[in-house]
Amino acid sequence: MSIFTGPVFDMAAQQFDRIADHLEVPADERARLLYPKRAIAVSCPIHRDDGTTAVYMGYRVQHHLTLGPTKGGTRFTPNLDMGEVAALAIWMSWKCALVGLPYGGAKGGVAVDPHAISHVELEAVSRRYMQEMIPFVGPHVDVMAPDMGTNEQVMAWFMDTYSMYQGRTVTEIVTGKPVASGGTEGRREATGRGVVFLAERALESRQIAMNGATAVIQGFGNVGSYAAATLAERGARVIGVSDHTACYVDRRGLDVPALLAYVARTGVLAGFSTELLADPDDLLATECDIVIPAAMERVIDAAMAARLRCRVLAEGANGPTTPDADTVLAQRPDIFVVPDILCNAGGVIVSYFEWVQDLQQFFWTASEVRDRLNQVLERSFHAVMERATRDGISTRTAAMAIGVQKVRDAKKVRGLFP
Repeated sequence: MSIFTGPVFDMAAQQFDRIADHLEVPADERARLLYPKRAIAVSCPIHRDDGTTAVYMGYRVQHHLTLGPTKGGTRFTPNLDMGEVAALAIWMSWKCALVGLPYGGAKGGVAVDPHAISHVELEAVSRRYMQEMIPFVGPHVDVMAPDMGTNEQVMAWFMDTYSMYQGRTVTEIVTGKPVASGGTEGRREATGRGVVFLAERALESRQIAMNGATAVIQGFGNVGSYAAATLAERGARVIGVSDHTACYVDRRGLDVPALLAYVARTGVLAGFSTELLADPDDLLATECDIVIPAAMERVIDAAMAARLRCRVLAEGANGPTTPDADTVLAQRPDIFVVPDILCNAGGVIVSYFEWVQDLQQFFWTASEVRDRLNQVLERSFHAVMERATRDGISTRTAAMAIGVQKVRDAKKVRGLFP
């Protein structure tokens, strides 16, 4: 009986089984490659502003420590559970191995709605969560980063809480911090910019120019908003966007700077326009060159995969496409899939840069960060394309095969401990 249950974990396990079959991994090796090394659940009690006490459940999963410390985001969402956290940690392992980072995957978070609590309560939850995690994390054990529902401020609270218990400032315990607190230039926009960089490489393989291309983006948080800004900079037309509050479509192209300014002021898309409102269920099926799912897992199922009318599917979110949808997409050579473990790797790559800079106390310029990020993404993209072409497999299978094989090889030479 496993503690890891739920549709997101089941999806990660199904993806792994497909890759294990492709790599011909023996049955007795599979459980060790799939199941996490550690899974931690904690209670996070805080005093509410009204004087009452509330308790929120916190989680952290460390998938493997074979290649180095674990690395992964921390999300604050109301329905978070251990299975979802474990799946995200597993995907992070394959992602780090694919792009050549010396990490295993991790993920964590608190089952709380950050929009339903005050700023003071958010700080209390953040600090209590990190306090409970102190026995299990460290700069060479597990390094946290922001994710859905968290941001630079939460990372600063994490870092400060850990540092107080160590009696010295330990900036390298988290990444995604404010630059003034040991963060790196370019981290905030890294994932969104990386998504667009790889989408452009995919367009080039189809002889389509980014300048004048059309795109839709589901999700307008950190990843989606920076992807929109970068697309606009590159001359593309963003014709549709959505978040959990509203969806807008305009074939002529949305005013991206106005959207960004509005969301910076209000936090959501709702209220930006009444004339451009559209059905969010149809957004991903909009005819365009690039579709970027940048919100939640499992938004593209088999039915949606059949409805897609894009040339490139650039997966900004983790796990947006189900295995059943992959089966459909395998029969659709008209769509180039940039799989999530490659497409959204920009965030963890620049997080690695931040960690290195903090350890060395030597900081790079924004242009140095961007150039190094593009080099890693370019190299990883070509490795995936070479593997896919050589073996006659999908880009997702190629990307995951590279990642899983690297972890498998490392475990073989190290033995059972890590």
